[in-house]
Amino acid sequence: MATVIKLADWTIGPDRSEGASPPVRETECTTCGWRSQASVRQLDTDTQALAHAGRTSHTGYREITTAFLRVAPAEGNPKAVSP
Repeated sequence: MATVIKLADWTIGPDRSEGASPPVRETECTTCGWRSQASVRQLDTDTQALAHAGRTSHTGYREITTAFLRVAPAEGNPKAVSP
């Protein structure tokens, strides 16, 4: 779902264009700063964090998610493409 800000004449929302990347996740240890490799699969980052916990007994983690957005002209904006 895109967000429309009144009087802005633009919308912003998830990038669903062809070839757009899904959200990219990383997991960071809040004890030592270790960080997983980035992945679009949450299972990958979770597995890396669990392995780090097994090696270190660290129990606090932060998930960092990078989502890609696309801005487009809103309806009524002169830059909007008519169907």
